Amino acid sequence: MTSPSLAAATAVGPTATGTGTALVEVRGVTKDFGEQRALDEIDLTIPAGVVVGLIGPSGCGKSTLIRLLTGISRPTAGTVRVFGSDPTGFSTRQRRRFGYMPQLPVLFPNLTVWGNLNFIASVYGMSLRRRRRHLLGLLELVDLSEHRHKRLSECSGGMQRRLTLAATLVHHPELLYLDEPTAGVDPILRERFWEHFRTLRDQGHTIVVPTQYVGEAVSCDVVAVMAAGRVITVQRPDTLARFAYGGDPLSIDLGDGWLSGPQLATLRRQPFVRSVRRTDDGLIVAVDDAAADLGRLQQLFAAAGVGVKQVTPMEPTFDEMFVLIIEANTSASERAES
Repeated sequence: MTSPSLAAATAVGPTATGTGTALVEVRGVTKDFGEQRALDEIDLTIPAGVVVGLIGPSGCGKSTLIRLLTGISRPTAGTVRVFGSDPTGFSTRQRRRFGYMPQLPVLFPNLTVWGNLNFIASVYGMSLRRRRRHLLGLLELVDLSEHRHKRLSECSGGMQRRLTLAATLVHHPELLYLDEPTAGVDPILRERFWEHFRTLRDQGHTIVVPTQYVGEAVSCDVVAVMAAGRVITVQRPDTLARFAYGGDPLSIDLGDGWLSGPQLATLRRQPFVRSVRRTDDGLIVAVDDAAADLGRLQQLFAAAGVGVKQVTPMEPTFDEMFVLIIEANTSASERAES
């Protein structure tokens, strides 16, 4: 089986912004915690200049993978290369090339919002002359400007999360790992964050975003779907539906009609039909090419004397697609453990 590749996923299409240079390479990586396997034989290549979504249910291994990519943990087996080197042996200079926003707070509760951000900037050696304007801009981005004199311990969990994102962006890292960056963030601010991520991408930065918010897939250049410690597939957002359904999905509204068992079997045997699912209103039929096969499908129903109210290209939600992908590629016991 061909290993999922972000480089391949970004090779074509309007969202193909990657340079093709492999920034991150993961080969045959497993990670065990005692008898519990958190990551299972993962192969993944991330090129420079893309926004990558790692999307999957809680407990599927997203955060564990990020910890390996930052060098915080070592794999049980396999190799990890970031910027061509093992991240566990990074020098201080190499570590400055990436930024990591963890899920849990890591800043100083007794310092003010401004004090925290100013301290982080000083750690990275940012000059005083350019520091103030840059930090004020980051506080504006995360909507914390008016709270900059407040102690972090007095801030809500959401505010602390937003400050953590600002701190991650302080030193202009070329590679960003943002673990659940929009958790607890309102929709308006969430869109502002994603707009900024896309701007950074256009400037040549690479951003890896593990998230449970399935709808955020549309904001990524490519999406790696994870479940049960595995990367199931890597797709552009506009190809996820085809992967989930095994072809281009068409919604067949049969009105008050119904297909008998033999008619359904005949439909499934058609060379251009990839899958057939019953719904409350009729059928979902996945075909090779929706534009070319829609008419053929209508002719097939007409010849069989089956009344069809409407045949339309289906636009499934990202939630529907991810449910199909994960159910088709994991066992019931694996889903229960996630």
